[in-house]
Amino acid sequence: MTAPFSPDVIAIFGPTASGKTAVAEALADRIHAEIVSADAMQVYRDLPILTNQSERSARLVAIWPLSHEASVAEYASLAHREIDEIIAARRTPIVVGGTGLYLRAALAELDVPPAPEPEAREHFERLYDRVGPEGAHAVLANRDPAAAAAIHANDRRRVVRALELNDAGASLRPSRDRLWSEEMRHPTVVFGLEVPREELWQRIEERTRVMFERGVGQEVRNSLEGPISATARTIHGLREIAELPPDEALAALVLRTRRYAAYQRKWMRRIPTIVTVRADRPAGEVADEILEVARSRERLPARGAG
Repeated sequence: MTAPFSPDVIAIFGPTASGKTAVAEALADRIHAEIVSADAMQVYRDLPILTNQSERSARLVAIWPLSHEASVAEYASLAHREIDEIIAARRTPIVVGGTGLYLRAALAELDVPPAPEPEAREHFERLYDRVGPEGAHAVLANRDPAAAAAIHANDRRRVVRALELNDAGASLRPSRDRLWSEEMRHPTVVFGLEVPREELWQRIEERTRVMFERGVGQEVRNSLEGPISATARTIHGLREIAELPPDEALAALVLRTRRYAAYQRKWMRRIPTIVTVRADRPAGEVADEILEVARSRERLPARGAG
């Protein structure tokens, strides 16, 4: 069974604190829809404050324990299943998130290499530590010059990952940039939320302060009492909150989040055919504009319609 309208999928991307979740929820209130998260941090449980998880249910939020080693390939498989299930039920998937690679993985068939075997990762981590950054980078340069040219020797995680992929017959630097060049799996409109830089910076600071008021410090301490994977350790703020006094941790997290938001804004400009909308206004107004554009492609049924 196919969906009774086109586009089949609505995607919402934007920098952190641009209001993606609120807009997606407002949009879901207006049509037969379900939200699918495309956020590499919200896939984890036990850190709802730090990862800004909404109290409203969404698919692919809090699906893995912190001990789980995440991969784009595994996420893509889950996202495709969820999206196809929603469409088969004659509803609209609203794919929302700020992790560009996860968003693209949810919307398209990417040639994503599988997660490496744990033994391979441990082998190349030991190699990196034994021969040092320059030595490990030299090994990579000999095996995969293109990948080595794109990675700094001091970036331990990516050097190790590149060596893993090379060992598996793949490359961290594919022969061509396929990220946004493939067809999407379903008719899709991608919307980008634009917020003026100064307002976005203010939103980030305010949201971070609220996180600390809600007890993010204790949340992080509790989470670190158990096993935690290498991918979970990359969650923004985890290290700062664990290692610094609260005031310093707050300032460090604000700075890091602003830098990440700047990166996301650059990423958004790479998405072809993206429809940008002003998000410096109430979420409902943004949702109404998104709905108007989507309906202009082909009429969507209103909530309650047959």
